[in-house]
Amino acid sequence: MAKKDKKPGRFKQLLQVYKVTAKNDPSSVWVSLLGFLVSVAIGLVMGYFVFGGEPWSFTLWTISGVTSGILVAMIIMSRRAERSAYKQIEGQAGAVSAVLNSQIRRSWRANPTPIAISPKTRDAVYRMIGRPGVVLIGEGDSARLTQMLQDESRKVHRIAPGVTIHQIKVTQDNSGVRLYNLLKTVYKLKKTLRRAEVTAVANRLESLGGLSIPIPKGIDPMRVRPPKRKG
Repeated sequence: MAKKDKKPGRFKQLLQVYKVTAKNDPSSVWVSLLGFLVSVAIGLVMGYFVFGGEPWSFTLWTISGVTSGILVAMIIMSRRAERSAYKQIEGQAGAVSAVLNSQIRRSWRANPTPIAISPKTRDAVYRMIGRPGVVLIGEGDSARLTQMLQDESRKVHRIAPGVTIHQIKVTQDNSGVRLYNLLKTVYKLKKTLRRAEVTAVANRLESLGGLSIPIPKGIDPMRVRPPKRKG
């Protein structure tokens, strides 16, 4: 019997991701290298000038600088990899679904399945619920999404009156938010609900039910996932 192909290890997977990122975003290598060198330089300065160049302290600070530099470089490269992955899938049906399926903080309630969708244009609306309130995310043509977002806002208002409703359009131009900035934009929204209220609002909105039509063919959120953020 032929041996089954083994899945690459964690380190090998990271290496593959970084190689792809370096190819698609050459500047990521230089930015990561700069982060590494700055961290090392800080360690050397601390060891030589602050502690008078005492051998033991200088060695410790040098090691600390190198270790911190590696960590900083990995964080920079990981975020660049995430941004690169988002750029590859943005504009395709289901791109927002892929983000919501892998990157949501525990304090948020979200479903990668859209709550509304246009069978003809494949424009879709997704919903997130957190302490800032209800966030409706539109994916598709900016002009067409306006009416869809308004319709969903009215539904939310009927079920959870008084709750703050935010509308965000994910587009590839300046008319909305780019895919790689989606969660950053959402997490910066002002908090208006307590944790217990988030759960109560989420439970109410679940009574609206889901889609009665299948999700359009596009990105499979179970297969296309940007690298998970560290920390």
